[in-house]
Amino acid sequence: MNQPLDPIAVVAEFVERVAPYDPEPGAVPAALLGVRVAGGEAVFPLSDHAIRAMCRALEAYRDPSDRGTCAECGGRRLDDNLRCNDCGRLHGILGEVIAQHARRVAEESAHGSPA
Repeated sequence: MNQPLDPIAVVAEFVERVAPYDPEPGAVPAALLGVRVAGGEAVFPLSDHAIRAMCRALEAYRDPSDRGTCAECGGRRLDDNLRCNDCGRLHGILGEVIAQHARRVAEESAHGSPA
């Protein structure tokens, strides 16, 4: 089960984790980051080093629900079984086997051969 996240605590912990590696720890903050949630708000002074670290972390993030793009409709909502929630196509090895079989059956039916 997922634990609830406290965005303010998460940002504070991130800033603390990157602070020891800041090449200019005493420099004037390059930015202020404000976080406001139902439980409160906080403003974090960020050094250039912390901003760059946060940007790299955000760029590297990949959603755990990202299972790729549907080859049929281009949708991005593939479920745990790699079935597209938008058009129903199955992906992965099982999906490919089923698609090949369906094509074979369709071709045989078109040519009048028994399935």
